[in-house]
Amino acid sequence: MSLCPAKCIRIAVLAAAAIMLGTQIAVAQEPSQWLNTPASRVEALAILQTLNANLLSNASATFTLDRWCAAHKLAPEGSKIVAQRVGGQDKPADEHIRDLLTVGPGELIAYRRVRLVCGDRVLSEADNWYVPAKLTAEMNQALKTSDIAFGRAVQALNFTRTNLSAKLLWSPLSEGWDMEGLIAHQTSSLSLPAFLLEHRAVLKLQDGTPFSALVESYTDKVLDFQVPRLLSQ
Repeated sequence: MSLCPAKCIRIAVLAAAAIMLGTQIAVAQEPSQWLNTPASRVEALAILQTLNANLLSNASATFTLDRWCAAHKLAPEGSKIVAQRVGGQDKPADEHIRDLLTVGPGELIAYRRVRLVCGDRVLSEADNWYVPAKLTAEMNQALKTSDIAFGRAVQALNFTRTNLSAKLLWSPLSEGWDMEGLIAHQTSSLSLPAFLLEHRAVLKLQDGTPFSALVESYTDKVLDFQVPRLLSQ
């Protein structure tokens, strides 16, 4: 499912209506699970839409997740995103990836699969095909030998990002909710799947030359923070 401004507006209107009906938003004093209620589902989708908008409007997912992790206290203060390398799952660049990177069949394309981690939470898993010839020797060495996230390693390139797609892999609200209304559920907590959001993008040098193709899958841990509650006045 694509994320769109019109649906964001409808979510905001519904949340405002909930407040007008005699509720107020307050931050819970203790961490809590997402409740399986209409109001909680609207909150979850609104927050997921916010993350999506932040990712789409910034060149680096690494630095966006740095800020998300800090703002939502997902790790000790001062924590930064690091990349856990995932071995044994190499995916050679196919014709589609080579077309995205505008390189011929004989040019080297490196592959890196990582989990982007803040503290002890894995916030995303990413497949990254990149052209070593477009990077400096120091960048290539860091990517091969350390846990540095790709965006941090190549920051000096002052790169741009072209987003190819952004998909919700799960929605807290059922299809047609904006016309048919929301169903109240009786269970106590909302069950989240492992992955919530997927982005596909190409990173480019300042002259427009592509050097990296990405598939990023964002996990349920992006919502694993002290949940805002709707409390009765």
